[in-house]
Amino acid sequence: MQNPNVLYIDSLSDEWRDNDIVMLHACFQLLTDCVEKENLLDGHGVWEQDENSSPVKSEIDELYNWWKKRVKDENEGLSDPIWTENQYKTDTEMLIRLVRVRHHLWT
Repeated sequence: MQNPNVLYIDSLSDEWRDNDIVMLHACFQLLTDCVEKENLLDGHGVWEQDENSSPVKSEIDELYNWWKKRVKDENEGLSDPIWTENQYKTDTEMLIRLVRVRHHLWT
């Protein structure tokens, strides 16, 4: 079992990154772990039982899918968090959206 006090960030290499970029990757790693390792989107019976939860599930799904594509694009050299036009702004907007649904990131 991994130490729960250590967060392994799969989307970052060992090279230096400024804290604003690490923060983005760390927050979305938590989301990724919740979806992939804890089956967040599949394991909640509450998603179907509570009509107010359905938009939250959709938001989490959208954030997760956006992140997976964003990481893939960056790894393939199609985008850069600093130099790609509007990428930093989009990253910030998505990070804010993630913070707004953090209450639902439990399994």
